[in-house]
Amino acid sequence: MSKKNLPTKRATILVAVDFSSHSRKALLYAAQLASDLKRPLQILHVVHDPGESPGYYANKKAKKQLQRLEERASEMFDEFLVHTLHKNSSITPLKKAKQILVSGLPVTRILEIEKKLQPYMLVMGSQGKTKLAHLMLGSKAEQVVQLSTGPITIIK
Repeated sequence: MSKKNLPTKRATILVAVDFSSHSRKALLYAAQLASDLKRPLQILHVVHDPGESPGYYANKKAKKQLQRLEERASEMFDEFLVHTLHKNSSITPLKKAKQILVSGLPVTRILEIEKKLQPYMLVMGSQGKTKLAHLMLGSKAEQVVQLSTGPITIIK
């Protein structure tokens, strides 16, 4: 299939990141896949409820300064991408990637964005937990896999 014949839907590679080392691996995998398949890359981060992970968006540079979650998440998103690009500047889709920052519950919002964009592939990182708590609660990646209607690759 030539590049000009790519379908308008399912053309992009979508990767969901949470700024962890697992999501960095997923981002690099997705960027390389986008490069190999000559597809655009879109990077999604969901700003989640701070009750779920208190202090996750803490501003380490200005601990006493209060900052809106969305603003801090946006800064962290930029820092995450700059750091990743700095060490992997040869991967062209990483340079041209579109950032998507939304608020809400991660699994719900990832599925909504996936449904809207209908990407060629959704890529996510996972810690690969195997403890009893994981079996009872399930990871975000596992929940997305169970509820998604499109192709997904999970990177451990």
